[in-house]
Amino acid sequence: MQAKTGDRIVIRGRTVESPDRHGEVIEVRGEGGGPPYVIRFDDGHESVIQPGSDFEIAHDQHT
Repeated sequence: MQAKTGDRIVIRGRTVESPDRHGEVIEVRGEGGGPPYVIRFDDGHESVIQPGSDFEIAHDQHT
């Protein structure tokens, strides 16, 4: 899995009651675009993420 700054991400909810979380990659800490990633979620929260199978990247189309 590879990402770059500006890519949008989605973390899928694990249960029916859990909503998806959306955010933006603001820092890539791994080599060659690999994880971990610093994510700023749409609610303003920032977190370091080691992606799992519920993680999707929508690569930035403008760069």
